[in-house]
Amino acid sequence: MNSWLYIGIFVALSLFFPALLAVLGWFLGPRRPNPVKTDTYECGLETVGETWVQFKIQYYLFALVFLIFDVELVFLYPWAVAYNSLPLYAVVEGVIFIILLAAALVYAWRKGALTWS
Repeated sequence: MNSWLYIGIFVALSLFFPALLAVLGWFLGPRRPNPVKTDTYECGLETVGETWVQFKIQYYLFALVFLIFDVELVFLYPWAVAYNSLPLYAVVEGVIFIILLAAALVYAWRKGALTWS
């Protein structure tokens, strides 16, 4: 058998089983809504006033910048572990990647995405 067939079977099963569980939960789950179940739950307290509050975009930008730099750390960690055994072009590529990260950090800093207010 081709080795790609195993990957295809794995992908198909990984899509099939969660979809199957979601469909079974929808069919077999109880459907008896009442005002208490459909009410907005917020830390055990009943909400006062308007429930839907618009958040500042700064919170999302801060989280997005954190996520981007956190994911890029995943790329840098194996490079740092294998640093002694890397050829010169891999070291140069890593340095270019770090320079791009620094430029992105400076850009986000100048745009005010890192100021918390």
